[in-house]
Amino acid sequence: MSDRRTGILQAATRVIARRGVRGLRMGELAAEAGVSTALIYYHFTDRAGILRQTLEYIGDRADHYTAEDRPAPDQGRGDARDPRADLEQVLLLELQDSDEVRENSTAWGELRATAVFEPELRQDLARSTHGWVHDIAGLLSQADPTRTAPAHTAAAERLTALVEGLSVRWLSGSLPIEQARRLLRGAVDAELDGPAPGAVAGAVGAGFGES
Repeated sequence: MSDRRTGILQAATRVIARRGVRGLRMGELAAEAGVSTALIYYHFTDRAGILRQTLEYIGDRADHYTAEDRPAPDQGRGDARDPRADLEQVLLLELQDSDEVRENSTAWGELRATAVFEPELRQDLARSTHGWVHDIAGLLSQADPTRTAPAHTAAAERLTALVEGLSVRWLSGSLPIEQARRLLRGAVDAELDGPAPGAVAGAVGAGFGES
């Protein structure tokens, strides 16, 4: 991706985080990016194209900062990563008190809220969400290989939804970030240490069968 194109997407993320999707105006975006509106249309065709590519950019940037700060294996001992710690760290890195994460998370939330009213955003948003859920389900399968793929996917849906909810509460000042991170750690523990869904269902069924 060219530096100019990346710069426009960075500017679009800032404007969306600051003003929301409905506040995204080509003139303001051009001024924020330091380019002409003609150049924006040259790269992205229309407003829908800008939103679609900004959503992809936000996802790529989140992938970058969650991968960049993950713990590396101990090269001296040749140890592999601890899958459980790796899963927890990837999720916790979405709750960092940094300008990049604040901006990214706020813009993501604005795009998700706008998709309620702008159906053309929904497919792209669903695709990005599916990719995130798939990645977390993969980490869950490494941390607990005894459970089924559907169980990992369901757990990933719960954890990613929780991250989004905690992020909104933290960013809006309703929840201290330390508490948000504690709650997320507790949710990871509950998913990995609690009984498998099938075991719960079996226990409930057995209870109803008793006389």
